Amino acid sequence: MLNAFTDVTADRARMQAAALDAARARGDAVPTLAAAPFAAKNLFDIAGLVTRAGSRINRDHPPAGADATLVTRLEAAGALLLGGLNMGEYAYDFTGENAHDGPSRNPRDTTRMTGGSSGGSGGAVAGGMATIALGSDTNGSIRVPSSFCGTFGLKPTYGRLSRGHSFPFVAALDHVGPLSRSVRDLAASYDAMQGPDPLDPGCTRRAPEPIGAGFDSGIAGLRIARLGGWFARHRLAESDAALDLACTALGVTAEAALPEAERARGAAFLITMAEAAEFHLPRLRIRPADFDPAVRDRLIAGALLPASWVQTAQRFRRWFAAEAAALFRHHDILLAPATPMYAPRLGTQAVTLDGVELPLRPNIGVYTQPISFIGLPVVAVPLWPAGQALPLAVQVIAPAWREDLALRVARQLERDGIACAPVAAFGA
Repeated sequence: MLNAFTDVTADRARMQAAALDAARARGDAVPTLAAAPFAAKNLFDIAGLVTRAGSRINRDHPPAGADATLVTRLEAAGALLLGGLNMGEYAYDFTGENAHDGPSRNPRDTTRMTGGSSGGSGGAVAGGMATIALGSDTNGSIRVPSSFCGTFGLKPTYGRLSRGHSFPFVAALDHVGPLSRSVRDLAASYDAMQGPDPLDPGCTRRAPEPIGAGFDSGIAGLRIARLGGWFARHRLAESDAALDLACTALGVTAEAALPEAERARGAAFLITMAEAAEFHLPRLRIRPADFDPAVRDRLIAGALLPASWVQTAQRFRRWFAAEAAALFRHHDILLAPATPMYAPRLGTQAVTLDGVELPLRPNIGVYTQPISFIGLPVVAVPLWPAGQALPLAVQVIAPAWREDLALRVARQLERDGIACAPVAAFGA
Protein backbone atom coordinates (compact mmCIF):
# COMPACT_ATOMS: atom_id res chain seq x y z
CA MET A 1 0.00 0.00 0.00
CA LEU A 2 2.78 2.46 0.90
CA ASN A 3 5.30 1.28 -1.69
CA ALA A 4 8.08 2.01 0.79
CA PHE A 5 10.18 -1.12 0.16
CA THR A 6 11.83 -2.15 -3.08
CA ASP A 7 13.65 -5.17 -1.61
CA VAL A 8 12.93 -7.33 1.44
CA THR A 9 15.65 -9.24 3.31
CA ALA A 10 13.38 -11.40 5.47
CA ASP A 11 15.70 -14.42 5.67
CA ARG A 12 18.61 -12.25 6.71
CA ALA A 13 16.52 -10.59 9.43
CA ARG A 14 15.38 -13.99 10.74
CA MET A 15 18.97 -15.21 10.92
CA GLN A 16 20.00 -12.09 12.82
CA ALA A 17 17.07 -12.48 15.21
CA ALA A 18 17.91 -16.14 15.83
CA ALA A 19 21.50 -15.20 16.68
CA LEU A 20 20.25 -12.61 19.18
CA ASP A 21 17.89 -15.14 20.75
CA ALA A 22 20.76 -17.60 21.10
CA ALA A 23 22.94 -14.95 22.74
CA ARG A 24 20.19 -14.15 25.24
CA ALA A 25 19.70 -17.83 25.98
CA ARG A 26 23.40 -18.12 26.77
CA GLY A 27 23.14 -15.15 29.12
CA ASP A 28 25.33 -12.98 26.90
CA ALA A 29 24.92 -9.21 26.91
CA VAL A 30 22.97 -7.98 23.91
CA PRO A 31 23.92 -4.86 21.98
CA THR A 32 22.26 -1.44 22.22
CA LEU A 33 19.88 -1.78 19.28
CA ALA A 34 19.10 -5.49 19.77
CA ALA A 35 16.15 -6.56 17.59
CA ALA A 36 15.37 -3.03 16.38
CA PRO A 37 14.10 -3.41 12.79
CA PHE A 38 15.74 -1.08 10.28
CA ALA A 39 15.83 -0.57 6.54
CA ALA A 40 18.07 1.37 4.17
CA LYS A 41 17.36 3.71 1.28
CA ASN A 42 18.33 1.74 -1.81
CA LEU A 43 21.41 3.84 -2.51
CA PHE A 44 23.14 2.03 0.41
CA ASP A 45 24.83 -1.22 -0.63
CA ILE A 46 23.22 -4.35 0.79
CA ALA A 47 25.20 -7.50 0.03
CA GLY A 48 23.37 -9.65 -2.51
CA LEU A 49 21.07 -6.87 -3.73
CA VAL A 50 21.52 -4.54 -6.65
CA THR A 51 22.02 -0.96 -5.45
CA ARG A 52 19.29 0.70 -7.49
CA ALA A 53 19.70 4.31 -6.32
CA GLY A 54 16.12 4.67 -7.52
CA SER A 55 17.14 4.26 -11.16
CA ARG A 56 16.43 1.95 -14.08
CA ILE A 57 20.03 1.99 -15.29
CA ASN A 58 21.55 0.67 -12.08
CA ARG A 59 19.38 -2.44 -12.23
CA ASP A 60 21.80 -3.81 -14.80
CA HIS A 61 24.62 -3.69 -12.23
CA PRO A 62 25.70 -6.84 -10.38
CA PRO A 63 24.52 -7.27 -6.78
CA ALA A 64 26.58 -5.54 -4.12
CA GLY A 65 29.38 -7.68 -2.75
CA ALA A 66 29.45 -5.99 0.65
CA ASP A 67 27.21 -3.90 2.89
CA ALA A 68 27.44 -0.17 3.28
CA THR A 69 29.41 0.89 6.34
CA LEU A 70 26.31 2.18 8.14
CA VAL A 71 24.40 -1.04 7.49
CA THR A 72 27.30 -3.00 8.96
CA ARG A 73 27.46 -0.77 12.02
CA LEU A 74 23.73 -0.93 12.73
CA GLU A 75 23.76 -4.71 12.47
CA ALA A 76 26.76 -4.82 14.80
CA ALA A 77 24.64 -2.90 17.30
CA GLY A 78 21.95 -5.59 17.05
CA ALA A 79 19.52 -4.00 14.60
CA LEU A 80 17.73 -6.29 12.12
CA LEU A 81 17.92 -5.37 8.44
CA LEU A 82 14.52 -5.63 6.71
CA GLY A 83 15.48 -4.47 3.21
CA GLY A 84 15.96 -1.61 0.77
CA LEU A 85 13.69 1.41 0.49
CA ASN A 86 12.16 3.32 -2.40
CA MET A 87 13.69 6.68 -3.30
CA GLY A 88 13.73 9.37 -5.94
CA GLU A 89 15.90 8.57 -8.95
CA TYR A 90 19.57 9.12 -8.14
CA ALA A 91 18.38 11.13 -5.09
CA TYR A 92 17.57 14.10 -7.36
CA ASP A 93 14.07 14.56 -5.99
CA PHE A 94 12.02 16.26 -3.28
CA THR A 95 8.68 14.46 -3.77
CA GLY A 96 9.23 10.71 -3.29
CA GLU A 97 7.64 9.98 -6.67
CA ASN A 98 9.81 7.45 -8.50
CA ALA A 99 9.19 7.07 -12.23
CA HIS A 100 10.33 3.42 -12.26
CA ASP A 101 9.13 1.93 -8.96
CA GLY A 102 6.12 4.17 -8.43
CA PRO A 103 5.64 6.79 -5.74
CA SER A 104 6.16 6.22 -2.05
CA ARG A 105 2.84 6.90 -0.33
CA ASN A 106 2.47 8.90 2.84
CA PRO A 107 1.10 6.74 5.68
CA ARG A 108 -0.65 9.77 7.18
CA ASP A 109 -2.70 10.05 3.98
CA THR A 110 -1.91 7.66 1.14
CA THR A 111 -3.03 10.18 -1.48
CA ARG A 112 -0.12 12.42 -0.47
CA MET A 113 3.63 12.55 -1.05
CA THR A 114 6.20 11.26 1.39
CA GLY A 115 8.71 13.85 0.28
CA GLY A 116 12.05 12.89 -1.14
CA SER A 117 14.38 11.72 -1.97
CA SER A 118 14.30 9.44 1.11
CA GLY A 119 10.57 8.88 0.61
CA GLY A 120 10.56 5.17 1.36
CA SER A 121 12.54 5.88 4.55
CA GLY A 122 9.97 8.37 5.81
CA GLY A 123 7.05 6.14 4.84
CA ALA A 124 8.50 2.98 6.40
CA VAL A 125 9.19 4.66 9.75
CA ALA A 126 5.94 6.61 9.97
CA GLY A 127 4.00 3.53 8.87
CA GLY A 128 5.50 1.39 11.63
CA MET A 129 7.34 -0.96 9.28
CA ALA A 130 10.79 -0.01 10.62
CA THR A 131 12.00 1.54 13.84
CA ILE A 132 14.96 3.16 12.10
CA ALA A 133 15.58 3.96 8.45
CA LEU A 134 18.73 5.13 6.74
CA GLY A 135 18.38 8.11 4.44
CA SER A 136 20.59 10.58 2.66
CA ASP A 137 20.32 14.36 2.63
CA THR A 138 22.00 16.50 -0.02
CA ASN A 139 19.56 19.40 -0.11
CA GLY A 140 16.93 18.24 2.38
CA SER A 141 16.17 14.60 1.65
CA ILE A 142 15.99 13.47 5.29
CA ARG A 143 14.27 16.58 6.61
CA VAL A 144 11.58 16.82 3.92
CA PRO A 145 10.26 13.24 4.42
CA SER A 146 10.44 13.79 8.18
CA SER A 147 8.25 16.87 7.78
CA PHE A 148 5.74 15.34 5.37
CA CYS A 149 5.49 11.92 7.08
CA GLY A 150 5.89 12.99 10.72
CA THR A 151 9.14 11.38 11.88
CA PHE A 152 12.27 12.58 13.62
CA GLY A 153 15.24 12.85 11.27
CA LEU A 154 18.90 13.66 11.79
CA LYS A 155 21.09 15.24 9.14
CA PRO A 156 24.49 15.14 10.86
CA THR A 157 27.39 17.47 10.24
CA TYR A 158 28.88 16.93 6.79
CA GLY A 159 31.44 14.13 7.18
CA ARG A 160 30.21 12.89 10.55
CA LEU A 161 28.77 9.56 9.31
CA SER A 162 30.36 7.40 6.66
CA ARG A 163 29.06 7.29 3.10
CA GLY A 164 31.16 4.18 2.45
CA HIS A 165 29.53 1.82 -0.06
CA SER A 166 26.68 4.17 -0.88
CA PHE A 167 25.82 5.55 -4.32
CA PRO A 168 26.69 9.27 -4.51
CA PHE A 169 24.61 12.18 -5.68
CA VAL A 170 26.72 15.30 -4.99
CA ALA A 171 29.83 14.38 -3.04
CA ALA A 172 30.38 17.99 -1.92
CA LEU A 173 26.95 18.09 -0.26
CA ASP A 174 25.91 14.48 0.49
CA HIS A 175 25.05 13.64 4.10
CA VAL A 176 23.70 10.35 5.47
CA GLY A 177 21.69 9.79 8.62
CA PRO A 178 18.75 8.12 10.39
CA LEU A 179 15.00 8.67 10.64
CA SER A 180 13.03 7.27 13.58
CA ARG A 181 9.88 7.74 15.66
CA SER A 182 11.69 8.81 18.82
CA VAL A 183 14.67 10.93 19.78
CA ARG A 184 16.02 8.04 21.84
CA ASP A 185 16.17 5.78 18.79
CA LEU A 186 17.60 8.60 16.70
CA ALA A 187 20.41 9.18 19.21
CA ALA A 188 21.10 5.46 19.73
CA SER A 189 21.36 4.75 16.00
CA TYR A 190 23.51 7.83 15.49
CA ASP A 191 25.92 6.66 18.20
CA ALA A 192 26.08 3.18 16.68
CA MET A 193 27.03 4.57 13.27
CA GLN A 194 29.77 7.02 14.30
CA GLY A 195 33.43 6.46 13.61
CA PRO A 196 36.13 7.03 11.00
CA ASP A 197 35.98 5.03 7.79
CA PRO A 198 38.73 4.81 5.16
CA LEU A 199 36.04 4.10 2.55
CA ASP A 200 34.85 7.69 2.96
CA PRO A 201 37.84 10.07 3.16
CA GLY A 202 35.56 12.83 4.40
CA CYS A 203 34.77 10.74 7.47
CA THR A 204 38.28 9.81 8.60
CA ARG A 205 39.20 12.96 10.51
CA ARG A 206 36.81 12.98 13.45
CA ALA A 207 36.73 10.58 16.38
CA PRO A 208 33.29 9.41 17.62
CA GLU A 209 31.54 11.73 20.07
CA PRO A 210 28.74 9.60 21.50
CA ILE A 211 25.55 11.25 22.70
CA GLY A 212 24.82 8.52 25.25
CA ALA A 213 22.19 9.74 27.69
CA GLY A 214 23.12 13.36 27.04
CA PHE A 215 20.19 13.89 24.71
CA ASP A 216 17.93 13.83 27.79
CA SER A 217 19.78 16.51 29.77
CA GLY A 218 17.40 19.38 29.02
CA ILE A 219 17.95 22.79 27.48
CA ALA A 220 18.92 24.90 30.48
CA GLY A 221 21.43 27.53 29.42
CA LEU A 222 20.98 27.06 25.68
CA ARG A 223 20.61 30.26 23.67
CA ILE A 224 17.90 29.54 21.10
CA ALA A 225 16.62 31.84 18.38
CA ARG A 226 14.28 31.53 15.42
CA LEU A 227 15.59 32.43 12.01
CA GLY A 228 13.95 35.39 10.32
CA GLY A 229 14.58 36.90 6.92
CA TRP A 230 14.50 34.27 4.19
CA PHE A 231 13.26 31.67 6.69
CA ALA A 232 10.20 33.78 7.53
CA ARG A 233 9.09 33.91 3.89
CA HIS A 234 7.10 31.58 1.66
CA ARG A 235 5.24 29.70 4.37
CA LEU A 236 1.62 28.86 3.80
CA ALA A 237 -0.53 30.58 6.41
CA GLU A 238 -1.39 27.41 8.33
CA SER A 239 2.22 26.22 8.54
CA ASP A 240 3.33 29.22 10.61
CA ALA A 241 1.70 27.48 13.57
CA ALA A 242 4.39 24.76 13.73
CA LEU A 243 7.32 27.10 14.29
CA ASP A 244 5.26 29.25 16.65
CA LEU A 245 4.37 26.12 18.62
CA ALA A 246 8.02 25.13 19.03
CA CYS A 247 9.12 28.64 19.98
CA THR A 248 6.36 29.01 22.56
CA ALA A 249 7.16 25.64 24.13
CA LEU A 250 10.87 26.45 24.34
CA GLY A 251 10.36 30.03 25.49
CA VAL A 252 12.08 31.42 22.41
CA THR A 253 11.66 35.14 21.83
CA ALA A 254 14.90 36.00 20.04
CA GLU A 255 15.13 36.20 16.27
CA ALA A 256 18.33 35.87 14.28
CA ALA A 257 19.24 36.66 10.70
CA LEU A 258 21.40 34.47 8.46
CA PRO A 259 22.39 36.89 5.72
CA GLU A 260 22.15 35.93 2.06
CA ALA A 261 20.30 32.67 2.71
CA GLU A 262 18.41 33.11 -0.55
CA ARG A 263 21.69 33.39 -2.43
CA ALA A 264 22.95 30.32 -0.57
CA ARG A 265 20.00 28.38 -1.91
CA GLY A 266 20.85 29.51 -5.43
CA ALA A 267 24.48 28.52 -5.00
CA ALA A 268 23.40 25.12 -3.69
CA PHE A 269 21.35 24.63 -6.84
CA LEU A 270 24.37 25.44 -9.02
CA ILE A 271 26.75 23.10 -7.21
CA THR A 272 24.14 20.33 -7.16
CA MET A 273 23.38 20.62 -10.87
CA ALA A 274 26.99 20.86 -11.99
CA GLU A 275 28.45 18.08 -9.87
CA ALA A 276 25.54 15.70 -10.47
CA ALA A 277 25.74 16.32 -14.21
CA GLU A 278 29.46 15.61 -14.32
CA PHE A 279 28.98 12.36 -12.40
CA HIS A 280 26.12 11.14 -14.60
CA LEU A 281 27.49 12.33 -17.96
CA PRO A 282 28.52 8.83 -19.13
CA ARG A 283 25.01 7.52 -18.42
CA LEU A 284 23.42 10.54 -20.10
CA ARG A 285 25.47 9.90 -23.25
CA ILE A 286 24.70 6.19 -23.47
CA ARG A 287 21.22 5.73 -21.98
CA PRO A 288 19.35 9.05 -21.90
CA ALA A 289 15.95 7.40 -22.51
CA ASP A 290 16.29 5.33 -19.32
CA PHE A 291 16.28 8.36 -17.01
CA ASP A 292 13.19 9.87 -15.47
CA PRO A 293 12.72 12.77 -17.93
CA ALA A 294 12.54 15.32 -15.13
CA VAL A 295 15.84 14.12 -13.67
CA ARG A 296 17.48 13.88 -17.10
CA ASP A 297 16.53 17.44 -17.99
CA ARG A 298 17.99 18.83 -14.77
CA LEU A 299 21.22 16.91 -15.33
CA ILE A 300 21.53 18.17 -18.91
CA ALA A 301 20.97 21.72 -17.68
CA GLY A 302 23.72 21.19 -15.11
CA ALA A 303 26.13 20.04 -17.80
CA LEU A 304 25.61 23.35 -19.60
CA LEU A 305 26.40 25.60 -16.64
CA PRO A 306 29.45 27.86 -17.09
CA ALA A 307 32.34 26.77 -14.89
CA SER A 308 32.75 30.34 -13.64
CA TRP A 309 29.26 30.23 -12.10
CA VAL A 310 30.11 27.10 -10.13
CA GLN A 311 33.42 28.59 -8.96
CA THR A 312 31.59 31.68 -7.76
CA ALA A 313 29.09 29.47 -5.91
CA GLN A 314 31.93 27.64 -4.15
CA ARG A 315 33.57 30.93 -3.11
CA PHE A 316 30.25 32.18 -1.81
CA ARG A 317 29.83 28.92 0.09
CA ARG A 318 32.97 29.64 2.12
CA TRP A 319 31.75 33.15 2.91
CA PHE A 320 28.31 31.91 3.94
CA ALA A 321 29.80 29.24 6.22
CA ALA A 322 31.82 31.94 7.99
CA GLU A 323 28.68 34.05 8.44
CA ALA A 324 26.85 31.10 10.00
CA ALA A 325 29.77 30.38 12.31
CA ALA A 326 29.72 34.01 13.43
CA LEU A 327 25.99 33.75 14.16
CA PHE A 328 26.63 30.76 16.40
CA ARG A 329 28.88 32.88 18.59
CA HIS A 330 25.66 34.45 19.85
CA HIS A 331 23.29 31.48 19.64
CA ASP A 332 23.55 27.77 20.39
CA ILE A 333 20.51 26.66 18.39
CA LEU A 334 18.57 28.15 15.48
CA LEU A 335 15.01 27.16 14.62
CA ALA A 336 13.49 27.28 11.13
CA PRO A 337 10.67 25.61 9.22
CA ALA A 338 11.57 22.39 7.44
CA THR A 339 9.10 22.70 4.57
CA PRO A 340 6.89 25.59 3.46
CA MET A 341 3.82 23.36 3.22
CA TYR A 342 2.17 20.17 4.44
CA ALA A 343 2.57 17.06 2.30
CA PRO A 344 1.05 17.82 -1.13
CA ARG A 345 -1.11 15.34 -2.97
CA LEU A 346 0.65 12.96 -5.34
CA GLY A 347 0.99 14.42 -8.80
CA THR A 348 0.91 18.03 -7.64
CA GLN A 349 2.97 20.18 -9.98
CA ALA A 350 2.63 23.70 -8.58
CA VAL A 351 2.26 25.49 -5.26
CA THR A 352 1.24 29.04 -4.45
CA LEU A 353 3.69 30.81 -2.13
CA ASP A 354 3.36 34.50 -1.28
CA GLY A 355 0.54 34.69 -3.80
CA VAL A 356 2.74 33.46 -6.64
CA GLU A 357 2.27 30.11 -8.36
CA LEU A 358 5.59 28.27 -8.51
CA PRO A 359 6.72 24.79 -9.58
CA LEU A 360 6.36 22.51 -6.57
CA ARG A 361 9.39 20.22 -6.81
CA PRO A 362 12.22 22.80 -6.56
CA ASN A 363 10.39 24.87 -3.95
CA ILE A 364 9.90 22.13 -1.37
CA GLY A 365 13.51 22.68 -0.24
CA VAL A 366 13.51 26.45 0.19
CA TYR A 367 14.47 26.17 3.88
CA THR A 368 16.61 23.04 3.87
CA GLN A 369 19.04 23.86 1.06
CA PRO A 370 20.88 26.78 2.71
CA ILE A 371 21.64 24.59 5.73
CA SER A 372 22.86 21.55 3.75
CA PHE A 373 25.00 23.91 1.70
CA ILE A 374 27.33 24.50 4.65
CA GLY A 375 27.02 21.08 6.29
CA LEU A 376 25.41 22.03 9.61
CA PRO A 377 23.77 19.35 11.79
CA VAL A 378 19.97 19.47 11.96
CA VAL A 379 17.27 17.47 13.70
CA ALA A 380 13.88 17.59 12.00
CA VAL A 381 11.21 17.56 14.72
CA PRO A 382 7.62 16.63 13.78
CA LEU A 383 4.94 18.90 15.19
CA TRP A 384 1.14 18.77 14.96
CA PRO A 385 -0.40 22.25 15.01
CA ALA A 386 -3.86 22.38 16.55
CA GLY A 387 -6.60 21.26 14.21
CA GLN A 388 -4.20 19.74 11.67
CA ALA A 389 -4.34 16.10 10.63
CA LEU A 390 -0.90 16.28 9.03
CA PRO A 391 2.51 16.96 10.60
CA LEU A 392 4.99 19.67 9.79
CA ALA A 393 8.60 19.63 11.00
CA VAL A 394 10.80 22.33 12.43
CA GLN A 395 14.54 22.29 11.82
CA VAL A 396 16.63 22.40 15.00
CA ILE A 397 19.98 23.64 13.68
CA ALA A 398 23.22 23.44 15.66
CA PRO A 399 26.83 24.50 15.06
CA ALA A 400 29.07 22.07 13.21
CA TRP A 401 29.83 18.88 15.19
CA ARG A 402 27.21 19.71 17.87
CA GLU A 403 24.53 17.16 17.08
CA ASP A 404 24.19 16.75 20.83
CA LEU A 405 22.68 20.23 21.19
CA ALA A 406 20.11 19.67 18.45
CA LEU A 407 19.13 16.32 19.94
CA ARG A 408 18.70 17.88 23.38
CA VAL A 409 16.24 20.43 22.02
CA ALA A 410 14.38 17.76 20.04
CA ARG A 411 14.11 15.61 23.15
CA GLN A 412 12.81 18.54 25.20
CA LEU A 413 10.01 19.07 22.69
CA GLU A 414 9.25 15.36 22.70
CA ARG A 415 9.31 15.10 26.49
CA ASP A 416 6.96 18.06 26.81
CA GLY A 417 4.49 16.42 24.43
CA ILE A 418 4.94 19.09 21.76
CA ALA A 419 6.65 16.77 19.26
CA CYS A 420 5.74 13.17 18.56
CA ALA A 421 5.85 10.60 15.77
CA PRO A 422 3.08 8.06 16.33
CA VAL A 423 2.65 5.12 13.98
CA ALA A 424 0.22 6.16 11.27
CA ALA A 425 -3.12 4.36 11.17
CA PHE A 426 -3.05 4.09 7.38
CA GLY A 427 -4.56 0.61 7.47
CA ALA A 428 -7.60 1.66 9.50
